[in-house]
Amino acid sequence: MGEMYERAKELGNALAGADEYRILRQAIDAADEDRELVELRNRIRELETEIEAAMQAGHEPDEDITKVYTELTEKLQTKPGFQQLISAQANFEKIMFKVNETVMKGIKEGGDSRIILSS
Repeated sequence: MGEMYERAKELGNALAGADEYRILRQAIDAADEDRELVELRNRIRELETEIEAAMQAGHEPDEDITKVYTELTEKLQTKPGFQQLISAQANFEKIMFKVNETVMKGIKEGGDSRIILSS
């Protein structure tokens, strides 16, 4: 078991060294430093909480709240810093998808193998 965790840690280290991860970290940091983006995201979260509370109470969210929410999310999506963040996330997710596919392939191959490895 220890070897498996060591290999998982090595994979994590390799992913942390990937260009896609570095770019994602830079995009996250830049978005966190962009005051306007932070304020927009915080206000959107507040509105999401209000909308969710109304829905859980069995009510339709207030029309004004949903209108403001829509306007703010549209505004957020036009911001270059947010677009860079989304692009960086998508690129890193592609890497993670390929890694997960490879892990699943290894699991299948290992499960099909008749060789029993001691741990």
